[in-house]
Amino acid sequence: MWPSKNNHFCELLHCYANQVAELDKMVSKLVFESYGVEKYHESHVGSVTYFLRLAKYRAPEQNETNLGVRPHTDKNFITILQQNEVDGLEVQLKNGSWIPVDFPPFSVVIMAGDAFSVWSNGRVHSPFHRVTVKGKGRYSIAQFAYCKKLVEAPTELVDDEHPLLYKPFDNLGFLGFISTDEGRKTQNPLKAYCGI
Repeated sequence: MWPSKNNHFCELLHCYANQVAELDKMVSKLVFESYGVEKYHESHVGSVTYFLRLAKYRAPEQNETNLGVRPHTDKNFITILQQNEVDGLEVQLKNGSWIPVDFPPFSVVIMAGDAFSVWSNGRVHSPFHRVTVKGKGRYSIAQFAYCKKLVEAPTELVDDEHPLLYKPFDNLGFLGFISTDEGRKTQNPLKAYCGI
């Protein structure tokens, strides 16, 4: 594990990742319960794999843009994000405007990804977000929960008012799709990949 020969750092990172995974399980369980489909939660937990990313965004030079990460939705099920005291995360509202996310110290932000939107049949929104960096460098750590099995909406979440929006969804296959020419060119990669 990176970095080699720094066992203490590796142990701390592993411990952090395990604790964040427990938080992910609690959050997803609460959502499953809120929709009355908690019977599917254990199977979901068994299908999740995690990816942990450490990020450093340097302060822009005077003639550079402030954009650290372009607008995007997360492609996974749930993202849990923590940052240093330097803000920069912004979320796009339905009207197209951008608002900063206020991070109290030692807090986390939990965001639904595209896989969660597919699972919920569109009830859970995967927000567009970006990172802007101004003045000082920014550090963040994000843990992404991906599903290893096909993601599909429980039958309980499909009815006349909520017709099925997506075909069964291969979360890891979707990552491959968005890196293809077709995936990069489309305005809505999720709909192009598995929309009905």
